[in-house]
Amino acid sequence: MILQPLPPGRDIPAPLLTELTALYASNREFHALSGDFPDPDDVRPEQVAVALADELAHPDAEVLLARAEGLLVAVVITLARHPDPADPDPWIGLLMVRASEQSKGYGRRAAALVEDRFRAVGHRAVRLAVLDNNPKGLAFWTALGYRVIDQRTDHALGRPCAVLRKELAAGVQ
Repeated sequence: MILQPLPPGRDIPAPLLTELTALYASNREFHALSGDFPDPDDVRPEQVAVALADELAHPDAEVLLARAEGLLVAVVITLARHPDPADPDPWIGLLMVRASEQSKGYGRRAAALVEDRFRAVGHRAVRLAVLDNNPKGLAFWTALGYRVIDQRTDHALGRPCAVLRKELAAGVQ
C-alpha cells in the first residue's frame, strides 16, 4: 500500500473525485452516524469536493490517499497541529476505508503509515476522536493501541466524542 497526499490545487481532477466519491458513498453506515452528508444514501461529488476543501482550509491539514494495486482503498485526513495550543499532538481527523475493502487490513496499514509519518518528523504521540455513537470505530482504534483520554464534543458539529491518544514509540517504523 502507498500513501500519497492529495495533489495540490483547489480543484480535484474529475477521475480522482469520482474515486473519492465512490469511497465516501460506500460508507453509508458511517455517514448515517456522523451526519456529515445530508443524505447518506446519496453522496455526491460536489459534496465530497466541498468536504475536502473545508478540511484543507486548515493550514495544518493534509488529505492522504491510500492505494493498493492502483485501487483507492482509503482516505486519511490529518492535522499536524490541533487548534488548541495546549494540545501538542497531531491528529487523525478521519480514516475511511472503501466498504468493499474493509476487514482486509487496509485501515490498520493506513494508520501505521500515518503514525510513521508523524514519528519521522519528531512527534511522540497522535490523537483522534471517535463519535460516541460509533462503537465499531472505537473498537478499531483501541485494537491499534489507542487509549481513551477524554470525552469532548467535536468542534464542527458539537457531537459527543471520545478522545483517544497513542504514544509513538521511537524507532518503530
